[in-house]
Amino acid sequence: MNLKIGVIKGDGIGPEIVTEAMKVLDKVAKRYGHNIEYRQLLMGGASIDVHGVPLTDETVAEAKSCDAVLMGSIGGNTSTSPWYKLEPSKRPEAGLLAIRKGLNLFANIRPAYLYNDLAGACPLKQEIIGDGFDMVIVRELTGGLYFGERHTETVNGVEQATDTLVYSEKEIRRVAIKAFEIAMKRKKKVTSVDKANVLDSSRLWRKVVAEVAKDYPEVTLENMLVDNCAMQLVMNPRQFDVILTENMFGDILSDEASMITGSIGMLSSASLNESKFGLYEPSHGSAPDIAGKDIANPLATILSAAMLLRYSCDLDKEALAVEAAVRQVLADGYRTGDIMSEGCTKVGTTQMGDLVAERIH
Repeated sequence: MNLKIGVIKGDGIGPEIVTEAMKVLDKVAKRYGHNIEYRQLLMGGASIDVHGVPLTDETVAEAKSCDAVLMGSIGGNTSTSPWYKLEPSKRPEAGLLAIRKGLNLFANIRPAYLYNDLAGACPLKQEIIGDGFDMVIVRELTGGLYFGERHTETVNGVEQATDTLVYSEKEIRRVAIKAFEIAMKRKKKVTSVDKANVLDSSRLWRKVVAEVAKDYPEVTLENMLVDNCAMQLVMNPRQFDVILTENMFGDILSDEASMITGSIGMLSSASLNESKFGLYEPSHGSAPDIAGKDIANPLATILSAAMLLRYSCDLDKEALAVEAAVRQVLADGYRTGDIMSEGCTKVGTTQMGDLVAERIH
């Protein structure tokens, strides 16, 4: 298979961690007989340094011509970097919002997976986590409260703020389809999270999701109120497979789910549009304080590359091989500093990439 992958190395530790993910992708291509063409793209601070803006129209057009985009991390030190003396619309992170909009990336996919070898970092009790958990949160990314009209005004001498939460049937349907498609590749269960006992938008959400579910008879659908879901994530995370929810609920629940794994340096993320195209990135930040020191953890970016193979290329076997290689490296006792524990061997960014690549079978 010929793959054309756009690469945004980004800022801070971005170039280091993306280089290791590319190393692993190259090993996969060699092992399974694929050909990968990389297109280097600039975004964030790296783009500001060259073009004066965090994202150019040319970068968006180039990204659209690729099968998928693999991204490092965007942004710098907000108190010392000259990038943050610019107006907000010209700062590195503005590029992130602009590329999501430009590529119509409406579905955010965040896995939360507990590795047996890292279970000690999980803040939950052993009897709750049992033999681990493995879930994916599918969050609608371009609608809802964050994108509705908003204003602040003075009414009868009192300041009053208004935010509007709007969802159309089309917006709900397309993200629901993504969630059910992902569930078909997993344990075939979708938990749709809403606040249908209070909100009209949630009642429409529940209705449309139920309609989509009819097209996936093999997938079990359950509805759960958001406050209950927030509790269930810490009481019994093992019950979840795919959690489907709207923008603000997804923002909160995906951060909660990432914390119960205990190791954010391991968590990948994808943002998808209506085609197979996706933007894949680690969930963590750009960590400018450790950039260039060969100590950053590349595993979240490597696991994001595995998601790229699965969702944009339909290469499930290859994605599983990458994930198995990561698990094997951990089982063999290798750790970067952020996940280091007693009795393990501490390695740097480059060596960790080598160790994963060596274990691709």
